Amino acid sequence: MISFAPDTGVWLLSTPRTSYALRVDETGAPCHLAWGPRLTLEEAEELIVPPAPAASSFEGRPAAGEELPVDGGTRYGPPSLQVRFADGTRAFEWQPLGHRVHEPVPGQTELALEFRDRHYPLLTTLHYRVHDDSDVIERWTVLRNTGDESVHLLRADSAAWTLPPRDDYRLSHVTGQWASETQLHRHRPAFGETVLTSRRGVTSHHANPWVMLDAGAATEDHGQVWSAALAWSGSWRVTVHRGPDGRAGFTGGAGHDGTALPLAPGEDFTTPTYAGLYADGGFGATSRAWHAYTLAHVLPHPGEVRPVLYNSWEATGFEVDESGQKALAARAAALGVELYVVDDGWFGARRSERAGLGDWTVSPEGFPDGLGPLVREVHRLGMRFGLWVEPEMVNPDSDLYRRHPDWVLHIPHRTRTELRHQLVLNFARRDVADWAYGWLTRLVAEHAIDFLKWDMNRALSEAGWPDRAEGADRLWTAYVHHLYEVIDRLRADHPALRIESCSGGGGRVDLGILSRTDQAWPSDNTDAADRVSIQHGYSQIYPARTMAAWVTDVPNQHTGRSVPLRFRFHVAMAGVLGVGGDLTRWSDGELAEGAALVDQYKTVRHLVQHGTLHRLRTPAEDGPTAVQYTAADRSEALLLIWQRTPRHGAPRLPVRLAGLDPAARYRDASTGAVHHATVLTAYGLLPDLPPGDWASTAVHLVRVPAPSSLVSRGAAD
Repeated sequence: MISFAPDTGVWLLSTPRTSYALRVDETGAPCHLAWGPRLTLEEAEELIVPPAPAASSFEGRPAAGEELPVDGGTRYGPPSLQVRFADGTRAFEWQPLGHRVHEPVPGQTELALEFRDRHYPLLTTLHYRVHDDSDVIERWTVLRNTGDESVHLLRADSAAWTLPPRDDYRLSHVTGQWASETQLHRHRPAFGETVLTSRRGVTSHHANPWVMLDAGAATEDHGQVWSAALAWSGSWRVTVHRGPDGRAGFTGGAGHDGTALPLAPGEDFTTPTYAGLYADGGFGATSRAWHAYTLAHVLPHPGEVRPVLYNSWEATGFEVDESGQKALAARAAALGVELYVVDDGWFGARRSERAGLGDWTVSPEGFPDGLGPLVREVHRLGMRFGLWVEPEMVNPDSDLYRRHPDWVLHIPHRTRTELRHQLVLNFARRDVADWAYGWLTRLVAEHAIDFLKWDMNRALSEAGWPDRAEGADRLWTAYVHHLYEVIDRLRADHPALRIESCSGGGGRVDLGILSRTDQAWPSDNTDAADRVSIQHGYSQIYPARTMAAWVTDVPNQHTGRSVPLRFRFHVAMAGVLGVGGDLTRWSDGELAEGAALVDQYKTVRHLVQHGTLHRLRTPAEDGPTAVQYTAADRSEALLLIWQRTPRHGAPRLPVRLAGLDPAARYRDASTGAVHHATVLTAYGLLPDLPPGDWASTAVHLVRVPAPSSLVSRGAAD
């Protein structure tokens, strides 16, 4: 709901549990008033405070407090909007033009505040969207050049978010690298500016475009948390500012330093959505709100149950042929797999990572009769069929590169740097994007493809576009827009097609790519021990419904670590279960155990993929790590517990559950034991873990109907 007080100019955005208030001040600038617990419009008006005079000639406007801080005047904090006009002027001055409020679809309300520069022909519109069923507020900005000369956008963030004054703040975010993504960090932000960014052209393994701030005392279950996540799959930048006046805020958007996006006469630029959330319930409530929002308003098919997947990569590498894949498919089907995916090596001259990438025709050596016989066999076995593709890349040793060396990102007179023996195709070019869409839609149609694993195995370099004016500045955003467009067109052609986002693991996971794909690959590291912390960081924003998790062979190819098959399955069951081991080498006992665990997952995956998550014990704590998934109606719950290596002498503590029906009793589906919800939540459950290292368990609890005598007595009372 959005309401307005004309006398004071206050706008109030109301969500089910929170309020967001702003107004246009006396200078014409849009200024922040409040973001937190619910307010009435009258209460929000009380927060208007006349600006205090500067304490000295060295002070200026507060760094936190404007809805979109601009470059100009006495603003010395991080700007969200920096422009350069044709005559060299860089500052921006706000002039209000009006507003629009409308409901694009039932359950959504949008506010658009329109401004222009007081002198130059640049329109700036701030957009806000609220949902009836979510506390997440979506924001974005549209910039339009109404003049006759180009305007250059040096920085064009989507939005800035301001927090209320606190004695202290704490910043939460994730860092990492390839095979070690989403490592959660919580620390006090420095006074001044803390910049989180990717300059790689993709979301990146090294950071992810979300932040959380709290006053320093929030826990998993208690405390106020302010957070925001950017829906963008290219380079990005988030700047957290903490000033000496007790205020903090953050601004974020697409792009990185050193680029200037040209805005031609009549052209406009729409920033990606930068969504924000206030929650009073700690980091757990914050995560659950983001998960619910993603399921309700981001994913294209949120209600689906994702199938159990098998991927051939670790079994075959590049040695892909029809007979070998059929043998694996038969074993996968017997294991209970529902989606069979052939990974790299099925096309062109692709027998190593050195050649063939870009030549997307079926290898006649591996598949003399094409993919048809394998696809038909996989479907006959009752599984869907999927393929690995990497449309944005090319090997120099390929027919495509020999025909179109100009199609890759490059800068004249500079070395074309190869990473993994490949170069990046310039998706900002219309002909490249159309080429990719063309072969992809033919491939899916001709071979009855059900699923694509869309990979992207290197960062951008030599990011130039020599045959386009100012191409080196244009390509960063045009590349991502064309990537989105290709996927959107492909899915429009093939509504039953499902897609997984992958970039050498978790290099492209964000709300932008998740709005057009069905799941994501969080990491190439499938070591179950490492995955516990990777999945913990992933879960801070993104729901388990999007998180692909595989069971692979040991010793693990990345770490050399060996853990039991049961532990590997229980860790992977915390997301969308997949199997990636060489099933031809599994013993009969391993196949039988794996089939039983796959069957167990199928009975509880509705809880994992659509239930609410409670992180009961985190990987940083001594003792076991525990997560719980609970049905929306609290009729069922799944408890997953992993014990890495028990420390001698450490107390064996019960795990206290959360989110259960307090008046109910729950039966353990495996043992038949019945527990009162009050006991489970207040006193806990002592997990029945086997002795030794790498112990794990899965406990499925089902609500027990109340005895008829109790129901009758309660009614009589």
